Amino acid sequence: MKDNIKDKISKLPLSPGVYIYKDKSGQVIYVGKAARLRSRVQQYFQKSRIRDPKTDALVAEINDLAWHEVDSEMDALFLESELVKRYMPKFNIELRDDKHYQYVRINFRSSHPTVSIVRRPIDDGADYFGPYMSSVAQALKLLRKIFPFDYKVSGSSKRASLHVHLGLSPGLESGKTSLEDYRANLKKMASYLRGNRTDLEKQLQKEMSEASKNQDFELAARKRDQLRGLNNLHRQVVFGNQEFFDTSKDLALTGLKTLLNLSVIPRRIEGYDISHQSGSNNVASMVVFTDGISDKREYKKFKMRIPGNNDFTHMHEVITRRFNGKKNWPKPDLLLIDGGKGQLGSALKALAEAGIHDIPAIGLAKRYETIIIAKDDDFKEIALPMSSHVIKLLQRIRDESHRFAVSYHTNLKRSGGKKSLLDAAPGIGPVSRKKLIKHFGSIRDIKLATTIELAEVIGSQRAQELRDYLNDL
Repeated sequence: MKDNIKDKISKLPLSPGVYIYKDKSGQVIYVGKAARLRSRVQQYFQKSRIRDPKTDALVAEINDLAWHEVDSEMDALFLESELVKRYMPKFNIELRDDKHYQYVRINFRSSHPTVSIVRRPIDDGADYFGPYMSSVAQALKLLRKIFPFDYKVSGSSKRASLHVHLGLSPGLESGKTSLEDYRANLKKMASYLRGNRTDLEKQLQKEMSEASKNQDFELAARKRDQLRGLNNLHRQVVFGNQEFFDTSKDLALTGLKTLLNLSVIPRRIEGYDISHQSGSNNVASMVVFTDGISDKREYKKFKMRIPGNNDFTHMHEVITRRFNGKKNWPKPDLLLIDGGKGQLGSALKALAEAGIHDIPAIGLAKRYETIIIAKDDDFKEIALPMSSHVIKLLQRIRDESHRFAVSYHTNLKRSGGKKSLLDAAPGIGPVSRKKLIKHFGSIRDIKLATTIELAEVIGSQRAQELRDYLNDL
């Protein structure tokens, strides 16, 4: 870390704000928001912190730091958006794709204006505010209490909805608010979305004084409540919980590296489990956790080819198929096997047979949540306290692999129940089976159907053959 960065971090406040990273030329390369500026910025430079390659590239280019302290997380959210639009920092673009950007859409010109969150603005006459990187839904939820609005038009009913009574909807349909007043209210919220909080507070203060002078005390009370709402926003958590990395994941991954004496932090961990019922519908699951977070796009499921009720054999099969050399899947840093010494031994044997000696594997025995590792041609059991971050992470991976395996097994069992009686039926192929299930709805109704009813679906000859087959069961 450069000395000037270190010095500036020590001066950062523990309050909400926006931080700005610059490169050697003074160009703004990244803008971010924080619930606690010093804590957030420090995270980028912690040597023990696990970062993705793009964040590593960002940190390598940081040469200077600036920040803007604000009163609330809400202010930080909207200021971040304004600064991103102003500077167009390259890492704000590279670190996120378009799917992560959000815009607030307000159709002021409609006879019933609504507010919505969209991914992309279009040329439809509405006003768009953003882009926002995250948390805008929570921000709108809080702002709706101050500036009531509708997400959608509820219909032609003239009765006030529950949201009207709760003060979240303007009550345009029931006549509680006029279209003119509703639009004026939305414009105030739009002013806040643009970051004009100070001007907005002055405007509300002026309107409250005028309403009081005109003895319109109901209107003055509404303006007073809006001012109080704005002032109370500094107490609201908008993105605080999302802004910090989950330290338990860092502690778990670094703890695993130390515990297992690994050469690298296990960023990609694959978890495996077997599921079956008395040896039928045998399946295996492979789940993937990247940096301690489940990555469901990488999940794989296997239908076992070897019959019988033998978890050890099936664990050997799934690991063999996973590393058969034909699959161009990312290399894992660690395998977690659901089970004890037998399951782990089968997995290690499969790895050795595949010529793989640089991927560590461990087991997690269910009964006492004991970690099983191979050591000197034998197995060693490690018992950690249940409060350990390592155990908590391994439990999450093990439980997810179990859930995924059971889910696949259950689906096979259900589909097998529908087709089992028809699989051996003469003249009934996949297309005919599908027609029968679709027409009759269940195997039970197919069995109860007459030959004439079956013939309407699959023809007379096959209907008679199927009827004879079902009668013989």
